[in-house]
Amino acid sequence: MRADARYETVWPDDDFVTPEGHPTHVHDTHQFLYVPLGRIVVTARGVDYELSPSVAVWLPAGLPHSARFDPDALVLSETFDPARHHLPYGGATLVNVSAAQRRVLLGRMRDADVPGAAADDASLFTALTDGHADCLPLPQPTSRAARAVAGALLRRPDDQRTASEWAERLFTSSTSLRRAFRAETGLPFSEWRTRLRLNQSLTLLAQGHQVGAVAARVGFVSTNGYILAFRKHFGRTPGAYARARAEGNGAGTGASVAVRGRSAG
Repeated sequence: MRADARYETVWPDDDFVTPEGHPTHVHDTHQFLYVPLGRIVVTARGVDYELSPSVAVWLPAGLPHSARFDPDALVLSETFDPARHHLPYGGATLVNVSAAQRRVLLGRMRDADVPGAAADDASLFTALTDGHADCLPLPQPTSRAARAVAGALLRRPDDQRTASEWAERLFTSSTSLRRAFRAETGLPFSEWRTRLRLNQSLTLLAQGHQVGAVAARVGFVSTNGYILAFRKHFGRTPGAYARARAEGNGAGTGASVAVRGRSAG
């Protein structure tokens, strides 16, 4: 690896790694951690954040954190100077990784040892902070049936088919399908679908659509149900979110993070 490379690959046999993972440490740079292979759990301020090939984490400079990971995990770390790059997060924040972002990150891995391959931190930072900062973490399932359901719902979030109806169409059992969603995403099927619908509603709200119309387009059976779900996950009503966006104060809804299990009492 080049001495001046901003990219680093952390392997399980790295000298800094214990059998349990990375001990608690602090960076003086903002850090973006991504796991294209396997899973890891990053702990910051007593909260566990589970990373997967579809969910990464931003760690602001100065935040103490540790990590533990699967034996086959490949961890990609991108760091950014806080004096040059303003991170729109005050604490550890899970973010969805888009297909375009994944291509950029894997391209960086491929080019890490290529002589003369200069890193463009500004472009990379923009690419990794692009999109709705408020989106809820939404890990993608990996098994055939669950992946097919997720893909269909991404295209049509208003599809009202139940897990049992999806399972019948895909020639599997509803128990197997539900188990796959929980095991592969950490979320029950119903919660995964709710998060997808809420995420897709953010763009519609930002475009100025009425709350009732947004609720129907993303698949909520009632406007009140949509408002309640939005407030539960984002801490404000969709109307308040839309007004803040229109006034230019939309960054940060206080969205709940998908954490794995525990928080220090």
